[in-house]
Amino acid sequence: MLYRMLADATAGVHFLFVAYLVVGGFLAWRWRWTIWTHIAAVAWGFSTVLFGFACPLTYLENWSRVRGGQALLPSSGFIDHYITGVLYPRSALDAVRVLVIVVVAVSWIGFAQLRRRHPPAAITGPSPAQRGPHPHP
Repeated sequence: MLYRMLADATAGVHFLFVAYLVVGGFLAWRWRWTIWTHIAAVAWGFSTVLFGFACPLTYLENWSRVRGGQALLPSSGFIDHYITGVLYPRSALDAVRVLVIVVVAVSWIGFAQLRRRHPPAAITGPSPAQRGPHPHP
């Protein structure tokens, strides 16, 4: 029972990771520091598709499934099992991949535009003009 719960929890985390990969760049519009975690997520996610890197979440889910008496995910992995053919037809896979790239690109372009319009505050504090007049001792 515990291994099945771990497999389900791992699948849930995997869904969250995929969702973050797609829309996480928009979170950086509000929380700028998250752009770095999003860049890492995109780099990892795309590398698993482009280069066939094994995902540790898929490994953990399979490990848990075997110990819980369940079948392994198909060799094509998490996305093929849970998303492709379920959330969109298999025939739309290429279009969905392009759409994901477009969504990520739009989020990063928007982030860059916001950053240009509203640069981070200086670490040194407000400028002398912003501080106003200083009384002399």
